[in-house]
Amino acid sequence: MIPPLSVKQLLHNVPIFRELTDEELQSIIDISQTRQFDSKIHVFMQGDVQDRVFFIHHGKVKIYKTDFNGREQIVSILKDGDMFPHVGFFRKGVYPAHAEVIEPTTLIVIPISKFEEILIKYPEVSIKVFRVLGEKIIDLQNRLEEQILSNTYEQIIKLLLRLADSHGKKIDEDENKYLITTHFTNRELANMIGSSRETVSRTLNQLKKKHFIESDPDGLFILDVEKLKDELY
Repeated sequence: MIPPLSVKQLLHNVPIFRELTDEELQSIIDISQTRQFDSKIHVFMQGDVQDRVFFIHHGKVKIYKTDFNGREQIVSILKDGDMFPHVGFFRKGVYPAHAEVIEPTTLIVIPISKFEEILIKYPEVSIKVFRVLGEKIIDLQNRLEEQILSNTYEQIIKLLLRLADSHGKKIDEDENKYLITTHFTNRELANMIGSSRETVSRTLNQLKKKHFIESDPDGLFILDVEKLKDELY
């Protein structure tokens, strides 16, 4: 079990808790638990009773849905500081998606009923949570718009740019070169946009021939973000 002092340090690393006073933070500590998960473990399954909210201290979690045929649709890949679930957080019911750990991860776990009491008691925390939820809604709207208005080639480029922003690290200031630090298979990339693995593989090969991206054992490099953006217009 992680001692209280360490829990406080973990919570301080979560963006929405970072500016809380000691009193506000203590109220969160009192209702928090920390849990450690190995890769491939599910935090919860789609359809489980939704009774807890999770904050990632360290690690990565994949949120995905499955249809009646068992086909996977990746909703998001979450990292340090992110909270989940987002959809349906303030309603009673079941988790609308699966949450699977994709690398060893430490989570802060809080019962939703007790967290709601904290939000009522400390409006500043509520405002930060609403801000996070608002950002997620905008992101989902943008992704829906991409699927409606963009062809598959454009969707894949936009996905790579989005991953460079959320999971990328700039490694060359002069050349605008980014490394996507989370490894994604072509199947996972396809599941993020509702496409096929073959289509993604074919498109990535096209982008490699144009020298926009290159593969690397540590991940995927985007050689020139600006040129990749220009390919959309």
